[in-house]
Amino acid sequence: MKVTLKNIGKKYESREEFTLRNINLEIDDKDFCVILGPSGCGKTTLLRMIAGLNSITEGDLIFDDKRVNKLASKDRDIAMVFQSYALYPHMTVYDNMAFSLSMRKERKNIINERVTEAAKLLQIEQYLQSKPSDISGGQRQRVALGRAIVRKPKVFLMDEPLSNLDAKLREHMRIELVRIHKQMETTTIYVTHDQVEAMTMATKIILMNDGKIQQVGKPTEFYERPQNMFVARFIGSPTINMIRGKVKDGKFISEDGIIKVTPNEIDKKALKNYDGKDVFLGIRSERFLSGKTEESFEGIIDVIEVLGKEKTLFVKLKSGKDLNITVPGHYKYEMGESHNFGLDVDALHFFDAETQERIN
Repeated sequence: MKVTLKNIGKKYESREEFTLRNINLEIDDKDFCVILGPSGCGKTTLLRMIAGLNSITEGDLIFDDKRVNKLASKDRDIAMVFQSYALYPHMTVYDNMAFSLSMRKERKNIINERVTEAAKLLQIEQYLQSKPSDISGGQRQRVALGRAIVRKPKVFLMDEPLSNLDAKLREHMRIELVRIHKQMETTTIYVTHDQVEAMTMATKIILMNDGKIQQVGKPTEFYERPQNMFVARFIGSPTINMIRGKVKDGKFISEDGIIKVTPNEIDKKALKNYDGKDVFLGIRSERFLSGKTEESFEGIIDVIEVLGKEKTLFVKLKSGKDLNITVPGHYKYEMGESHNFGLDVDALHFFDAETQERIN
């Protein structure tokens, strides 16, 4: 099912300002769409509006070609998985998964067929006669997913379903959710604050902040072409390095005068009207070059984080500014050493210092 939002807004009676406004989106059929953002940005409110759990103040919510603003949640052909498993403790796993179908008075053979099919897909067949208290957190999350799957909805809505799991189990469940989505080919809208979940699972990401959409696109676009400084800083770990400076005669010079770099031809054209103006240069930690060149700069290694396959060097410049630089794990560096680094000119991001928008 295709889900379209046209100028969607939400205003609570107790507040003067809109929580969400001018939300325009197209979520295509079979998309795995992740709504990403920090706490309080409005992502769960938006999901609940799509689900029919929150009313819509203004705009149109359209499922395929049908406006559903006033349609009851139970009639929207959706299934929702919440952060809490919300399983009935006195029921078996089978009965928990079958509950919604039983309430609809579905035939027993169809209930059994769908529960068995979902349990096989989720690899929990052996737990069907267990109680929720007898199984692990990861298995309970699978049961909650199974309860949604048996309904065979046209849209899955998921609100941070993996946040209660430990790191290893979250990693495993991310892979499982992608597999399930491929097998079921159902439109999925997934809310999270975890950029790793978004980058690894989504076919489309919607990044929100302060009730507004900052960028929509494929995961790689957020990393390689962030549309503003918020997007650039939110996506990626370690956080992108931001260096303030000026453009002078086609060259970027940091405000402390330490970093000087000549952009590539594409960026030079984009910066043509910024000569003498303040801009921010963004560069990811893995896009630094090692060694002394005409445009390299010197820094002292202050702290080293060893992560196995790679190391993150926290480098302090003479001005006191810190940079994070990622190098392969087998490279030898010691704290307190002075080293020369340069910038990969094909990996620079420039932002307007006033608007904080990308300079294209």
